Amino acid sequence: MRAPRAALVASATAAGLVGGWMLAQRYLGAHQAALFSPSPRRRHAAIGFLAGRPSPETIRLLRDYLAWERHPALRRRGLRVVLELERAL
Repeated sequence: MRAPRAALVASATAAGLVGGWMLAQRYLGAHQAALFSPSPRRRHAAIGFLAGRPSPETIRLLRDYLAWERHPALRRRGLRVVLELERAL
């Protein structure tokens, strides 16, 4: 009796992890082009998406964004990502 319950718990845990990962990817993918959006929340999501894509083009895009952005917290986040990407490359 114990083995089926353990398998059920393991399956439910795996399904939860996969579902959460898929939702996160969907959210980030939907907002990847929103770097210059009027919504600060969408801009934050776009910065997070770009943080996982180190390339010279990403750094150039984020530098343009930093020149445009006026929100201090988002500017700090963008600058942190630029510095991290520069170190990675």
